[in-house]
Amino acid sequence: MLFLYNFAIHLAGFFLRIVALFSPKIKLFVEGRKDVFSILKEKIKPEDQTIWFHSASLGEYEQGLPVIEKIKEKYPSHKIIVTFFSPSGYEVRKNNTVADATVYLPLDTKSNAKKFLKLAHPEIAFFIKYEFWLNYLKELEKSKTPTYLISGIFRDNQMFFKWYGGFYRKALKAFTYFFLQNEKSKEKIEAIGFQNVIVSGDTRFDRVAAILERDNHVDFIEKFKNNTPTIVIGSSWPKDETLLAAYINQASENVKFIIAPHNIKEDQISSLKTQITKSTVLFSEKDQAGDLSNYNVFIVDTIGLLTKIYSYATIAYVGGGFGNPGIHNTLEPATFGIPILIGPNYSNFAEAVSLVQLGGCISISNNDELKQVFDRLLTDKDYFEEKSQICKSFIRDNEGATNCIMQIVSETV
Repeated sequence: MLFLYNFAIHLAGFFLRIVALFSPKIKLFVEGRKDVFSILKEKIKPEDQTIWFHSASLGEYEQGLPVIEKIKEKYPSHKIIVTFFSPSGYEVRKNNTVADATVYLPLDTKSNAKKFLKLAHPEIAFFIKYEFWLNYLKELEKSKTPTYLISGIFRDNQMFFKWYGGFYRKALKAFTYFFLQNEKSKEKIEAIGFQNVIVSGDTRFDRVAAILERDNHVDFIEKFKNNTPTIVIGSSWPKDETLLAAYINQASENVKFIIAPHNIKEDQISSLKTQITKSTVLFSEKDQAGDLSNYNVFIVDTIGLLTKIYSYATIAYVGGGFGNPGIHNTLEPATFGIPILIGPNYSNFAEAVSLVQLGGCISISNNDELKQVFDRLLTDKDYFEEKSQICKSFIRDNEGATNCIMQIVSETV
């Protein structure tokens, strides 16, 4: 089976090079990996002490960031290496300041794994949430490198739990410890023979809780809001925007809207703007727009501001819930104690499921439900405060995963 796995990886690499001729995203995926080894040679010397973190994409990087920061504090003389699998993570965070070297992870061939680990020579390795690359894990186990899974989740459909997944289960022996998000994951991995497991929780709670301690002031958003109730729409997709535009167009002039779409391509922004009849200003137009407080809608056609913008929200709508795989980050608005609305597709996101069950987050399926919930939150103070408090408590009650991880890492390294 391992032979078939390696054959599949090589075959995937071949086809990706062909697809890259037609897909800009896949081109980034392929081209970005060409310089990995030269970057490592330049930034990591044989005498350097290093620690390696691997994340699939941007969400996993943000999830692992609290641990990366604590590791930097504990091991200040070590160099930090961060790898990404996806262009959507690497391209956004390739210039981060927390790592000494940030690169794509080369495809999981035997030769790539050996060469990467020889150049990186990590003393400790962390995999964030998932991404179990068999050849990398095999090399880490051979070198006896302490290796940890942080904020891990295991599900029934994963290869480890299939009758034919023995070679995948064997790869898990590389892990020194599994830090998992929930009891179900713990039960599943214990059932296949692993006892080096603890439910530490989700490090994203530590990440978003820390947001409250930083400066979230955004001058132009403050001018736009002008002490007016404001609904912030984060990471919206076209299906979200169709519903939201209908509500915005009939909403009271005493309510303002900030929209930060998931896709900020010019044609998508133009399409969104044409659906809205209220006075609208774009981020890219703000310097020529005059008094921002005169506008009803602010469209954020740039990236990197949404988290701070949530601090100005009265209510948040988090997009993606009308598509697949589902909603975006609900924890960021929750940490500010903001009632949240989402679409119906959220069952694969444990934090959203919990928030809906608790009542801090409300799932809507159509225009009527959207209007009903928005209007009630804007007019019923007790209802609003109840939802707000649930969100605040949810974040506070789930902090602590990072400290748990650091304590056990200190004991096992």
